[in-house]
Amino acid sequence: MICSAKGCRAYAVWALAWNNPKIHPPERRKTWLACDEHRQHLADFLDARGFLRELMPLAAENGE
Repeated sequence: MICSAKGCRAYAVWALAWNNPKIHPPERRKTWLACDEHRQHLADFLDARGFLRELMPLAAENGE
């Protein structure tokens, strides 16, 4: 799995669960993936808009 940051081709190690409360029901979660380098940038982007719901290591997303 590859990082969701624009132009990044690094392997993802983080999952950022998010939703847009204006268009998604509260239980719906979308997921962005992040490498270590882009984790904070993507989390800040989502959090600034009130979209970030959870940030977890990717292994936790897969139930490992």
